[in-house]
Amino acid sequence: MILWLAELLRDQYSWLNLFGYLTFRAIMAALTSLALSLMLGPWFIRHLQGRQIGQQVRNDGPQSHLSKQGTPTMGGAMIVSVIVLSTLLWADLRNPYVWLALYVLVGFAIIGWLDDYLKISRGNSAGLPGRWKYLLQSVVGLSAVLFLYYFGHGSFTEELVVPFVKDTHWSLGWWMIPLGYFVIVGASNAVNLTDGLDGLAIMPTVMIAAALGLFAYLAGHAVFSQYLYIAYVPGAGELAVFCAAIVGAGLGFLWFNTYPAQVFMGDVGALALGAALGIVALIVRQELVFFIMAGVFVMETVSVILQVGSFKLRGKRIFRMAPIHHHFELKGWAEPKVIVRFWIISLVLVLVGLATLKIR
Repeated sequence: MILWLAELLRDQYSWLNLFGYLTFRAIMAALTSLALSLMLGPWFIRHLQGRQIGQQVRNDGPQSHLSKQGTPTMGGAMIVSVIVLSTLLWADLRNPYVWLALYVLVGFAIIGWLDDYLKISRGNSAGLPGRWKYLLQSVVGLSAVLFLYYFGHGSFTEELVVPFVKDTHWSLGWWMIPLGYFVIVGASNAVNLTDGLDGLAIMPTVMIAAALGLFAYLAGHAVFSQYLYIAYVPGAGELAVFCAAIVGAGLGFLWFNTYPAQVFMGDVGALALGAALGIVALIVRQELVFFIMAGVFVMETVSVILQVGSFKLRGKRIFRMAPIHHHFELKGWAEPKVIVRFWIISLVLVLVGLATLKIR
């Protein structure tokens, strides 16, 4: 919106050309979403408390979590709202990738809102039945992937880029559709599984969003993408603004979500943020790099799969509790120790992902 106004008036005010620079608008998107989150946070928490929208803790979870019962949840609604507003303000709204990313973000946020609402209204942690949740996720995820498949720029939409290797692209054809579905829906549920401790999920999300924003900027730049041997995706650079908005909103939310948390993001935030990261990784053709950078989310998901599979096949559990962050809690690690160590792992994995830009 601001870009459109600047283009309209720049003949009269030359300084408005500043708003044409993508890097400037990305920085402003991050600062705008951060400022909005910090300003709206206290009011939003009071609003949740007034409506008695509190966290429903699992009965079989760690005993230390029982004290979190009733802590305001659904804070992800604020995160999503701030991201949308900041993106609408600073992104080029003529870009279809921006609208696609917003569609995925808001679509998965609505699914998460339904899940959170049912948990609160019923007074338990069951929420939306799994089959309905996956059905709704599939509708939003598949529609986004099909749009990208049929209306994306060029044949690269069907290519799988292999990191650490120069000029190695595998043509997937229509197999890109199930891959895209797996990336979006898988990332959404992985972040949701990770969101079990104060600030555990939001900081890796911020770091991955920042890295994907850099990938988007480089992929949308013809010269940089050619120099770095990454896929050139015309128009993808605008997603740097979207990713910057995620970074700012995430840091602003962390101000209130850090241990001990004043508010939780809930499924409305976790499902939306995971899906948003997935669609950006898909558009910029960095699915495998995203898999590396999201290693903590992958680890959490795999721990649940192994735990369930082992119990069904052998009647025995591998971990004391899944997801794996609860396993370390039950081993005696303090919650802040688990959180910070998982953050460190995320930072290392994001740096490894960024290293693929030069190691080719």
